[in-house]
Amino acid sequence: MRNRITQLFNIKYPIIQAGMIWNSGWRLVSAASNAGILGLIGAGSMYPDVLREHIQKCKKATSKPFGVNVPMLYPNIQEIMDIIVEEDIKIVFTSAGNPKIWTSWLQKKGIIVVHVVSSVKFALKAQEAGVDAIVAEGFEAGGHNGRDETTTLTLIPMVKEQINIPLIAAGGIATGKTMLATMVLGADAVQVGSRFVASEESSAHEAFKQVVVNAKEGDTQLTLKELAPVRLIKNKFYEDIQELYKSSPTSEQLKELLGRARAKKGMFEGDLEEGELEIGQIAGLIHDIKPVLEIVEDMMREFHDAKQNITNL
Repeated sequence: MRNRITQLFNIKYPIIQAGMIWNSGWRLVSAASNAGILGLIGAGSMYPDVLREHIQKCKKATSKPFGVNVPMLYPNIQEIMDIIVEEDIKIVFTSAGNPKIWTSWLQKKGIIVVHVVSSVKFALKAQEAGVDAIVAEGFEAGGHNGRDETTTLTLIPMVKEQINIPLIAAGGIATGKTMLATMVLGADAVQVGSRFVASEESSAHEAFKQVVVNAKEGDTQLTLKELAPVRLIKNKFYEDIQELYKSSPTSEQLKELLGRARAKKGMFEGDLEEGELEIGQIAGLIHDIKPVLEIVEDMMREFHDAKQNITNL
């Protein structure tokens, strides 16, 4: 497939593997890129020296394009950006911050910049900042999310109506049918996270992968809006949050309960009770753990089948 996104990233299929914390190490990323899509290293869970290691290992495992996803809320952001430049990364996805701060700096280094947004307002700000493309992520997505709770089905056409740069849909996309649906609504490509968590190459703990596979409708919930909205699997930690909410807690009390390294404890170390288990609503449609290549092939086969079925109508 050739369109604005496949040409921009020089990839075979218009699919981006999301750069998820504690899930998107070099094994997942290189497998994604080798399968013909764009793999993204999740820098949000990596110290700078660890990020450099993953980049270097990824380069050895694939000759195809890959990028780095950088949440801009971390204090060592300059060091991370310097490593990206030093390691000659050509694609960066930024999120959780103002795109004006880094877009032009990165582009002057020859780097393609994509920014993740959750509303039309921030899509316009990102376009004004000069980004090369936008990821519009709906409320269904796992992990940190927008405050407006706009669903992907609503968000994509509203953003498409207002921007003229390439648009990538995210949130609730794990199948070829959902991929086709968002592209009909105006997306040039899709970003997929949760489906790749349940892949053989994901760096997530096997126990967490199994929780994703076993998840049903209603097993996730958006919470902690006072800090940063995040969609979680309901477990003991989630129930502790809900119990604390009964006493109308302050932000400081919520931060105290959250503590440090809660996401690492859950997704990377496999503590299913006390860990933060971030996953999207689409987990209810994920029933197995497969190699990345098979996931991509399944998505593309279903995409083309669904497209043909629509044509037959």
